[in-house]
Amino acid sequence: MKKIAVVTVNYNTQEDTIKFLESLKKVNKEDLELEIIVVDNASKKPLELPEEFKDIILIRLDENLGFTGGYNRGIDEAIKLGSEYILIINNDTLVDPDLIKNLIEPLEKNERIGLTVPKIYFAKGHEFHKDRYKKDELGKVLWYAGGNIDWANSTTKHIGVDEVDIGQHNNEGETGFATGCCMMIKTETLKEVGLFDDKYFLYFEDADLNERIKKAGYKIYYVPSAILFHANAASSGSGSLLHDYYLSRNKMLFGLKYAPFRTKIALIKESLKLIFKGRPYQKKGIIDFYLRRLNKGSFNEN
Repeated sequence: MKKIAVVTVNYNTQEDTIKFLESLKKVNKEDLELEIIVVDNASKKPLELPEEFKDIILIRLDENLGFTGGYNRGIDEAIKLGSEYILIINNDTLVDPDLIKNLIEPLEKNERIGLTVPKIYFAKGHEFHKDRYKKDELGKVLWYAGGNIDWANSTTKHIGVDEVDIGQHNNEGETGFATGCCMMIKTETLKEVGLFDDKYFLYFEDADLNERIKKAGYKIYYVPSAILFHANAASSGSGSLLHDYYLSRNKMLFGLKYAPFRTKIALIKESLKLIFKGRPYQKKGIIDFYLRRLNKGSFNEN
């Protein structure tokens, strides 16, 4: 029996969390010992789970620790439980029954694979551009089919995003970037490279973990037979002030740590422009980067 921990974080999205847990009921558990850990990240209304989920480990936090702190708390619990593998997964997703089995298989076959990531679709009705697609194409639109880091711009890129899936991204293999929406990691790999870096709080923390895993000599591996559906940005809201703040600040944090020298110079120039001409929360994020106000920083969510 392989011991697996599923770790997810809830932040003011109880309905999404319950739908996610419902989808986990259908997971193929053959040869798996599954522990489900839900971290309630100081939701305004504390998460309440129905009686049917009484066996789930629910961790309540007294303050919002962000993506990094919330997941790190759950990962710590998974390690204490002796889990061999840890599935880090967003609560605004719905899982295919064979997701876990298919993500674990490459990790067992190749010790140099440190992390596996599935093919991810937009959940039906959550596509960015619904009017582009025929009715029968909704639910088949790709959100992620592997990824890369665009080092010239210090950003992450999803392969296949907004494409209707007709099998064009069905080749399993090494990829350049695994999204934090869903990643299966060997516990031993996390012990070696460390957990999410709390300086990020939210956004780019997955890219940072990816780079540390690769620098340690492990592969990031895309598994298209593992399927997930994602309702994008359910707890933060696309295009929000929160995006402006953390994306601006953390792009600097990530880029100045890992990007080529030419990109670092471009990032510094771009940051100076944002200080004078950027939107208010972009400016705030850049200033906080230079003042080293990291983790949650000075972002006010109220």
